[in-house]
Amino acid sequence: MAITSANQLELLQTAEAVAREKMIDPELVIEAMEESLARAAKSRYGSEMDIRVSIDRKTGRATFTRIRTVVEDELLENYQAELTVEQAKQYMENPQIGDELRDEVPPVEMGRIAAQSAKQVILQKVREAERDRQFEEFKDRAGTIINGVVKREEYGNVIVDIGRGEGILRRNEKIGRESYRPNDRIRCYIKDVRREVRGPQIFLSRTSPEFMAELFKMEVPEIYDGIIEIKAVARDPGSRAKIAVISYDGSIDPVGACVGMRGSRVQAVVNELQGEKIDIIPWNEDMPTFLVNALQPAEVSKVVLDEEAERIEVVVPDEQLSLAIGRRGQNVRLASQLTGLDIDIMTEEDESARRQKEFEERTKLFMETLDLDEFFAQLLVSEGFTNLEEVAYVEVDELLVIDGVDESTAAELQARARDYIDEMNRKALDRARELGVEQGLIDFEGLTPQMIEALADDGVKTLEDFATCADWELAGGWTTVEGERIKDDGILEKFDVSLAEAQDMVMTARVMLGWVDPADLVSEGAEIDAEGEESEAIEEAGA
Repeated sequence: MAITSANQLELLQTAEAVAREKMIDPELVIEAMEESLARAAKSRYGSEMDIRVSIDRKTGRATFTRIRTVVEDELLENYQAELTVEQAKQYMENPQIGDELRDEVPPVEMGRIAAQSAKQVILQKVREAERDRQFEEFKDRAGTIINGVVKREEYGNVIVDIGRGEGILRRNEKIGRESYRPNDRIRCYIKDVRREVRGPQIFLSRTSPEFMAELFKMEVPEIYDGIIEIKAVARDPGSRAKIAVISYDGSIDPVGACVGMRGSRVQAVVNELQGEKIDIIPWNEDMPTFLVNALQPAEVSKVVLDEEAERIEVVVPDEQLSLAIGRRGQNVRLASQLTGLDIDIMTEEDESARRQKEFEERTKLFMETLDLDEFFAQLLVSEGFTNLEEVAYVEVDELLVIDGVDESTAAELQARARDYIDEMNRKALDRARELGVEQGLIDFEGLTPQMIEALADDGVKTLEDFATCADWELAGGWTTVEGERIKDDGILEKFDVSLAEAQDMVMTARVMLGWVDPADLVSEGAEIDAEGEESEAIEEAGA
């Protein structure tokens, strides 16, 4: 097949038809044709030649041009596509390195194999352009809801026709035991759009918490307008869910607005989610108050929050325990997801037993270390004293409020406590030295003898060893592995050393050893302060 005047216009017509059918730019189709014709010409004239084809956008005429580039003599390798300066002088005046010599060559006769190859090149380019168009169209729609039609089901995964592309709803993204047949209409959340070798992959979901949030946005105008905000969502897909909302207009009840007249709004979401029960909860900045709301319908007697460990203890009446935990732990699990905290639930009886045990342990401590009778030791515990350090170094006036304690008794109590502490410190340092602790670590400010002994037991015996420790290795922390929070025990955790304190001590040690320049720490602190002030200013401006 030769590119003659009879079929020159057909090139343009074919390009237009393909572009219209695939909904891509006609220019991309023409460029693909140019590349395919250039390949055919190389197979005719020689693969080492640099032949390029240009199709006139108005007439459809294809021009075949051979390109030869001027290179330095020692770099000449391809005699078909390159030439030296001396050789170029035969064809042009004053040639320079990098100049191109262009010669038009006759159009090629395309045999069956060449024509098939050209067709494959065009189809490949068209497919690539189509994939790019799909990716560009759907990448910005991630995080939104889309309506589609079920095409087929493959190994439990549902392939959905979403207009100009296909999406995949994986088995684990379906609600419960949902099943679909071809041509069923389906509503999904676009969870992710990825560019892959086989084309853009559009991943859909019906179990994602964001799917529920988007459904409420569609049903509740106040959420769409920004008057009400969804702060958190937790789901057990197909069974139960909790959603926390807050209103920025004091005259609008966020829970009532989401429920709707006679439950019409929430019922529309429930129907879409296959009857999933939804608890709508008012958001509160105070985490304990928010948790009390999140555990509804169970009643909560007491909440104890440990912000550092991101854990919270909840005390409920004995008869409310099963309701608070929920069937198979569902209620407390959803509340934990909603608040982002680990929740320990105990009954009032369990808490009372624990408090009694702590009372007995502290009483025994004071009896043994201060040589007191049980009644006097119980008085100290009842007044809130929990350890020897508090007794030894507290203001005397705080001891005088205890019945039967005068100044001489208070002085004796403090003397006994200090003597015992000094003795324990001496024994701890002696054992630490036996384990090989160096004096540099012993003299380090901020470490008690008991802390030094604990470090030595763990192999930390020098200031250099201490400086290489991470803050969580000293203070402990939490690691999330596959969605489950795992406790990391710290060497100094039993001494109530916080992460911030551990970090300060480690950085101080590094400065003392010359590993860190104090000026760098000051500059970093200044940058953090500046960022904090800037964010506060932005928040104030927004308010």
